[in-house]
Amino acid sequence: MILVGCCGWAAARARYVERFGLVEIQQTFYKPPQAATAQRWREEVPSDFRFTIKAWQLITHDPSSPTYRKAGVQVPVDQASRYGFFRPTPEVDAAWEHTLEIARALRADVVLFQCPARFTPTDEHVADLRAFFRRIDRAGFALAWEPRGDWSDEIVRALCQELDLLHATDPFVRPCLHGRPAYFRLHGRAGYRYRYTDDDLAQLAQWSRAAGDAYVLFNNVSMWEDAGRFQALLGDG
Repeated sequence: MILVGCCGWAAARARYVERFGLVEIQQTFYKPPQAATAQRWREEVPSDFRFTIKAWQLITHDPSSPTYRKAGVQVPVDQASRYGFFRPTPEVDAAWEHTLEIARALRADVVLFQCPARFTPTDEHVADLRAFFRRIDRAGFALAWEPRGDWSDEIVRALCQELDLLHATDPFVRPCLHGRPAYFRLHGRAGYRYRYTDDDLAQLAQWSRAAGDAYVLFNNVSMWEDAGRFQALLGDG
């Protein structure tokens, strides 16, 4: 099973679902919709259409992140230390509960936790990461973790094994270290404006087939075209 899609609706929803059977919802990271909105999305797509979602940034990113400003989320200065980085606080736990509500409404396959490079492998960060994934209600959802920055393969693999997490990765940057299905996020080999070549997509097909099961999600400026080309390549194979 290799599922192909985009990080976000790369076209009008009706057009998108005619072409792809998978989408990773981005809005849940910035400012999650109401559950009723997510339920409407679920009802507007085919029954076999697959959703994955990004967990709310209040869980993974601290308020100094520019993504808070982009989303119009304001946190009082004296409360900033209560948000992000998987901190053991009521605010982080409440953000997870809302993320979980949306995942249930969409009947999502996977919830992705994308971390900023500033979330480094310090003792405090590792301890908070462990505590978060041990205490939350997963409600049967698969959880994927995309670390960035200076995390060694050994630490990532060990934590994913210990906490039952899929390792989300751009395979052109780093191999998938744990979990099935593989969770590939294609950010562009030279940045967001990169367009994948035919050779790139052939290599990606090899990695995806070797994984056996894979979610392959494009997150570059030409995601609509590149994901379509990749899906066609898989079909030809």
